[in-house]
Amino acid sequence: MNNKVVLVVEYNGSAYKGWQAQKFGVPSVQENLEKALAVITNHPVKVICAGRTDSGVHASAQVVHFETDVERSERAWTLGVNTYLPSDISVVAARSVSEDFHARFSAVSRRYRYVIYSSALRPAILAQGVTWTYKPLNVESMKEAAKVFLGTHDFTSFRAVGCQANTPTRTILNFNVQQLGHYIVLDIRANAFLHHMIRNFAGVLMTIGAGEKPIAWSKEVLEAKDRCKGGITAPPDGLYFVDAQYPKEFNVPVTKLGPHFLPYVEEHLDDLSS
Repeated sequence: MNNKVVLVVEYNGSAYKGWQAQKFGVPSVQENLEKALAVITNHPVKVICAGRTDSGVHASAQVVHFETDVERSERAWTLGVNTYLPSDISVVAARSVSEDFHARFSAVSRRYRYVIYSSALRPAILAQGVTWTYKPLNVESMKEAAKVFLGTHDFTSFRAVGCQANTPTRTILNFNVQQLGHYIVLDIRANAFLHHMIRNFAGVLMTIGAGEKPIAWSKEVLEAKDRCKGGITAPPDGLYFVDAQYPKEFNVPVTKLGPHFLPYVEEHLDDLSS
């Protein structure tokens, strides 16, 4: 009997060259997860994720699915699999799902958070879990500049040169900017994302927040449809995949939005789409 299982996976991406398994022994999250699952299932396993993350990018709730011909308890898919995973990867939820579920194609939206640490002095704790800038940032300017990204646009200016997506058009459903002490959080939900898209958003907004460009620059960059006009690509350290949303009938496990060192961010973020 074929069984389809969905997992919610948390990982620190600092030690990995991205989610996707690669050749030549390059460390990846996918390879480690598949090896651990193979121990529990006693056969090779191929996992498919909701959204592939780049080198150095983290996830608090990556959604994956796989198929197996064995029956195991949810405890085996969580605690059992975690026994064989490195300490920077953890399965935090598991559930059997219907045969028509697909982690990538069934998702109606994906959500990322980009965490900036704004302080004159660099952090020692979570140094690889945030993007540090010594420059003071004007959060109100960043909020205003981010409004232009809402809706459906050609985001050519915000895609990596090597992006392989068939179209640069994406729909941004929510774009929130909130300050919590030294932390500034960009919270973005869209139907899908382009390669380096969020890190390029962050680069533009941090430049505006530092007063190096006017608020109107975000619109100029968007309308230019030219990556060369978009400024820097911000580092991967502060980027987290935090959620993928699915139709309720799939009954995918729902976890609290991360990253979990920001316990109040969900309640305090302002929604620019309202």
